[in-house]
Amino acid sequence: MKESFATVLETIADARAQRVAVSHGDVDRTWAELDERASRLAGFLTAAGVGHDDRVAIGLYNGVEYIEVVFAILKVRAVPVNVNYRYRREELVGLLSDSGAVAIVYDSSMADRLGEARADLPRLTTAVQVGSEVEVPGWATAWDDALRTDPAPRIERGDDGWVMYTGGTTGRPKGVWAPHSWLFRTVCSNGYLLLGEPVPESLDELRDALHRIGLDRDSMVCLPAPPLMHGTGMYTSLGALVSGGRVVYLASRRYDPDELAATIARQQVTVVSVVGDVFARPLADALDRAEAEGRPYDLSSLTRMLSVGVTWSADVKQRLLHHADIVIRDSVAASEGGPFAIAETRRGDEVVTARFRLAPGARIVDEEGRDVVPGSGQVGMLAAPAVDGIGYAGDDAATAAVFKHFDGRRWVVPGDMASLDADGTVVFQGRGSRVINTGGEKVFAEEVEQVLLTHPAVRDAMVVGTPDERWGSRIVAVVSLHPGATLTTEEAREFVGERLADHKRPRDLVISEQLQRSPSGKADLAWAKLVATGSPDPSTDRQQPPLVATDQEVR
Repeated sequence: MKESFATVLETIADARAQRVAVSHGDVDRTWAELDERASRLAGFLTAAGVGHDDRVAIGLYNGVEYIEVVFAILKVRAVPVNVNYRYRREELVGLLSDSGAVAIVYDSSMADRLGEARADLPRLTTAVQVGSEVEVPGWATAWDDALRTDPAPRIERGDDGWVMYTGGTTGRPKGVWAPHSWLFRTVCSNGYLLLGEPVPESLDELRDALHRIGLDRDSMVCLPAPPLMHGTGMYTSLGALVSGGRVVYLASRRYDPDELAATIARQQVTVVSVVGDVFARPLADALDRAEAEGRPYDLSSLTRMLSVGVTWSADVKQRLLHHADIVIRDSVAASEGGPFAIAETRRGDEVVTARFRLAPGARIVDEEGRDVVPGSGQVGMLAAPAVDGIGYAGDDAATAAVFKHFDGRRWVVPGDMASLDADGTVVFQGRGSRVINTGGEKVFAEEVEQVLLTHPAVRDAMVVGTPDERWGSRIVAVVSLHPGATLTTEEAREFVGERLADHKRPRDLVISEQLQRSPSGKADLAWAKLVATGSPDPSTDRQQPPLVATDQEVR
């Protein structure tokens, strides 16, 4: 459907005006209210000079406001830019400069950091603060004041642009640029296709689909547990909304599995999206504990649980299936495209870890674009068809490295490695780049290394990812120190945390007398991973187990 996503949402708002679109804690927002409030914010943005193709950043926690802001930005034909609310000053400057953001709507907890960054962001001239954690600074407008603006009228729009910033395979965050037509079809995989409905190809077909599903009911009640600043949370939200569903967000800012279970029961949630074991293992623990204490949660409304991006282990899947008769859908996908591989598990099925089936149209290829031979044990790269127009905004080199042409068409190959068994089973092997995917957050190892190397005690540093039961991968720093210097795990974590977002802090620290590098200075990452997992350190000929730092926060 080659329509602006704002026009799509307005069409749904007209059809489902009095139905609740979004619920967050005690707040319910109907489609009519969502549309009216987004129109008021659109009026404020228009008055501030924001228009077609301008970038507007969003630094918010999950909630009704996030959806209202996205809707408003799309109404004025501007482009939303997702901002990690954990970012520190330098990270904010980097992302907002790269995107060219002219405005930002941010949570009040970011006010001080954003205030520090503004001096290096001359294009950022408009700011709206949501929340009252701190007083609204003079350079920003309070959320309630912005919503007092007269609503912007509806306008004619086209197949506008969409961006989703991701760490991806390119290191520092890059904006994946795509047309709204791509966005609509992508999110419909979490909506119409889950419902067994065809994807509408026009606004008339959209209206017909909504009537067929039923305007007096919700096609689904979807609870995205991950942050909306990431693709999983955003695309499952939008998928539910465009297919006549309702979206529910957890009230707490930190993930609480008991709150998730209780909200499923209270809101009669039918679909939950998570990020692998990071969210699913604590949920399984909470469900086991509640059952053992004789107070099991009512999950009878739940039909599906979806996950993208992080390992979802067989043990955790099995435990969840004990508590709920659901379909567990585990996918390999990326902000750049996909899905590449899918696994669906039900009660009674064999439950496995990191075993999938290729998604329709996807392949596993070698460097020349040739299909790997099933059963050969060859590890290749997952590839999926890619439309023209999608790529990294302002970075032709990065686009060319990930979006490749072979066999007469365009493919997205973001660096996910896999092999193919003789029976067609996809065995996921992980990322081929130095991006560490930890709990759904993508961390560029070299960025953390560069920070560690500025510590006065550190002589050399390597950062690697090692397998983790809950997080998928954990960040481990392997360092050598200057003579007589000392460094503890907590000191290293604090040092990194002062300069980078919390999820980039190393969870473990291993100290070695000397790090292994090639004559050209290239890091021996295979050696570093051996040392990081507690294998013998060749430089000392002794066992060096990691110094474990405890971090229970789910980010």
